[in-house]
Amino acid sequence: MELRHLRYFATVADTCHFGRAAERLHMAQPALSQAIRQLEDELGAALFTRTTRQVRLTPAGEFLHEEAKRMLDSVEESVQGVRRIAQGRLGLVRIAFTGTAGFTHLPQIARAVKRELPDVALEIHGDMLTPAQCDGLRNGSLDLGLLRPPAIGEGLSVRTIEVEPLALAVPSDHRLAAEPVIAMTDLRTEPFILYASPDSAVNEAVVRSCKQAGFLPHREHDAPGTAVLLALIAAGLGVALVPASARAMPLAGVVFREVADAGSVELALAWRENRESALVTSMLDVLDGLFTTDSSRPVQKATR
Repeated sequence: MELRHLRYFATVADTCHFGRAAERLHMAQPALSQAIRQLEDELGAALFTRTTRQVRLTPAGEFLHEEAKRMLDSVEESVQGVRRIAQGRLGLVRIAFTGTAGFTHLPQIARAVKRELPDVALEIHGDMLTPAQCDGLRNGSLDLGLLRPPAIGEGLSVRTIEVEPLALAVPSDHRLAAEPVIAMTDLRTEPFILYASPDSAVNEAVVRSCKQAGFLPHREHDAPGTAVLLALIAAGLGVALVPASARAMPLAGVVFREVADAGSVELALAWRENRESALVTSMLDVLDGLFTTDSSRPVQKATR
């Protein structure tokens, strides 16, 4: 049984008139009648009773009519699904967020995707540091990442979407908590809490800012992520320079202060080079409209 025969049959069954069905199908009536007879011969059952006045479905024809509608609807859904996938408008996107980016950027990204790509589902990987994201992008377990450049290794493209100042996080009873103006030199003797990852872009920015102020940070504790880092600060175990977006994670006992010369860190989108995924391309188009990027910063390849 060919799919076209099912379509021919369903059209005749809908109209109960071979002439009108032939017009709807843009074919000659004799050819349509012959196709229906071939279908009946193949099935070994009469599907219509024909008189000079009317055409009616037999019981077998009524059964096939319902089945044909179901099958043709399923085929049409499959065709539309294939087209949406090919157009990058249907599927699953696995996206990772580093540190506080999940708090500050996940809501707006999720809303934009729901609005522009309603048939795309997001699989969220939160609080994932840049090295782990780079590994996931290369091995195919991730499709997109929001990370802190530089990306580690080869085979990735990176697009900066934001330059974020560093802010000082201190215990609420710290001597600097109420100071109106804070400079990097005020932190010279402070115990620092840094991220545990040896490849942390935030750590690099912190060390660079301290060196520019004439000292190296005294590393008192390491934290695997921002949540633990802030908890250590609340416990009075040190201070930290963190991306200003960490303010989105308020914690009792922690105060955030601006430091005029504390430097900044970048936040960027990353994906595999030479991608063949129309879905990732569609996501990047949506995110291009969501974030205002500096046109002087082109897409860059990851570094070793």
